[in-house]
Amino acid sequence: MTQQVVAGEVIRFDGVTKAYQTGAPPALTEVNMAVTGGEAVAVMGPSGSGKSTLLNLLTGLDRPSAGTVTVAGRRIDALSEGALARFRARHVGIIFQFFNLLDDLTVRDNVLLPAQLAGASRRRARERAEELLERMGIQQYRDTYPARLSGGQRQRVAIARALVNSPELLVADEPTGALDTATGQQITAVLRELSDRGQTLVLVTHDPAMAQRLATRTVQIVDGRMVGAGAAVPAPARATGRAGGDA
Repeated sequence: MTQQVVAGEVIRFDGVTKAYQTGAPPALTEVNMAVTGGEAVAVMGPSGSGKSTLLNLLTGLDRPSAGTVTVAGRRIDALSEGALARFRARHVGIIFQFFNLLDDLTVRDNVLLPAQLAGASRRRARERAEELLERMGIQQYRDTYPARLSGGQRQRVAIARALVNSPELLVADEPTGALDTATGQQITAVLRELSDRGQTLVLVTHDPAMAQRLATRTVQIVDGRMVGAGAAVPAPARATGRAGGDA
């Protein structure tokens, strides 16, 4: 199948279906979705609706049973496992709910890991890591191990790690789900600042307030299908100010 690349699009799903077991209802059914550069899209829906499956397809952790997935101009569903791992390291940053930091690496080495996997220049990677640690307000912890950090500090490390290769796409899976309310607001402020700078962001969240604050558009998934007009439900307009938290 010829790859279709549309100018300005970072993500394109064309007729994507994902079934894990023959005869069972698909986790996702005939999903069509496009995300342009600089958009912040919130994906919402009840538990078991297919949100995690969509994220796994988007990041190349799963492959569709039917349809095509294009990210940053590449048909990632058609890549080999090795090529897919290299593509993901260079073009997609992922923020997890439970941080997924390596406890035996320092903060700086955790941030540097994706750059090393992508084969980046060590000097440039270290410069980029230092820049991000400073932007996240955690430069004083560069030689600290994650177990000594608070949840909010660990999530800032995870965000820096996700950004070290300057990815076209940043994916956040319930990024405040393991944090208390005040710390969650701080992390939301960090993500909002990244979005305001033009970072393309796809956010999975159960929190309507977070979606309203961060997203330029909200996509609803119910029983594996996108619902709403045109399969995309616009989120309420974001306030111009930044309420609560510090970045």
